[in-house]
Amino acid sequence: MTHDRLPVALCILQWVLGLVILAESARFAFSPGAAHAFARTGLPDFIRLTLAWAEIAAAILFLVPRATVVGGWFLIVVLGAAIALHLLHGWFDVGALAVYVAAAWAVMAGKSANAER
Repeated sequence: MTHDRLPVALCILQWVLGLVILAESARFAFSPGAAHAFARTGLPDFIRLTLAWAEIAAAILFLVPRATVVGGWFLIVVLGAAIALHLLHGWFDVGALAVYVAAAWAVMAGKSANAER
């Protein structure tokens, strides 16, 4: 990929990732099915809502050009917490979350590299 295509590819990745996480977080926050599934963890519901709203806030920040790096770090922290929560409950289906973390990191690295040019 040539250098002139890289910023476009990173922009597309940023928007796809931000919108997917935003949609998934909204479903996690507002879906009765997600609330029911989370209730099986035995954890209080405020943890689900805190994670969902933190993901929503991080995704929105990630989509704002001036806040992409801050939003990216926020996403990495929140998604890391989600991964830890999954693993602590014996749910090893964290592949998508790991891909989201890697994509956020790639976008942030690309933004930093473009800013240095």
